[in-house]
Amino acid sequence: MSAAIEPPEGFRTTGRPPRGARLLLIRHGEAQCNVDGVVGGPRGCGGLTDRGREQAMALRDRLTLSRELADAAALYTSVLPRARETADLIAPALAPGVRPRADCDLCELHPGDADGLTWDELLERFGGPDWDRDPTMAFAPGGESWVGFYERVRRTLEGIADRHAGQLVVLVVHGGVIEQLMKVVLGAPATARLGLRTEHCSMTEVEFDGARRRLLRYNDRAPLIEA
Repeated sequence: MSAAIEPPEGFRTTGRPPRGARLLLIRHGEAQCNVDGVVGGPRGCGGLTDRGREQAMALRDRLTLSRELADAAALYTSVLPRARETADLIAPALAPGVRPRADCDLCELHPGDADGLTWDELLERFGGPDWDRDPTMAFAPGGESWVGFYERVRRTLEGIADRHAGQLVVLVVHGGVIEQLMKVVLGAPATARLGLRTEHCSMTEVEFDGARRRLLRYNDRAPLIEA
């Protein structure tokens, strides 16, 4: 059978096969702090719920069958318990010897003194940041701003891509980290707020090829079968 003849590059919509670093970001499973309405920094994060563990195991089972991440060169994770638990659960679906490496720069936005508070307590004590008016305002005393969060994530992901040129890397992170990555891909400003709904244990994959950023997939997950 002859090879398919593709249209010229100016007309093509599929793009060429990836050749740069492929960063595949997985949002952690449902977390106890999500359910309890607690700001989930290092103090407030109580790890995964039972449902969160089921989500991570469903993704692991899919990846074991598909072997789509079997060639991953590395596995990185945020230091927060909900991400580390998720990474430990999916690790068996990757290549033997690939173990999670924890990096605080992959954490959700650093909440400072709001860590462990309920959302009502946050509003009562600190009022909450108005990032639509001032995206450089700290989340709470000692915490990050929206712009600072973007710069940390951009710098960290670009550094990982540089270390893994031409390789597939898996990172277990947070919804906010994935939103910052999407801003990098779209060329959106650091101040932008995209309002994404990134599902628990979904996969988002981006190619870093020199100065080019290309989205390969977003919100790809193994959904649980509801009773």
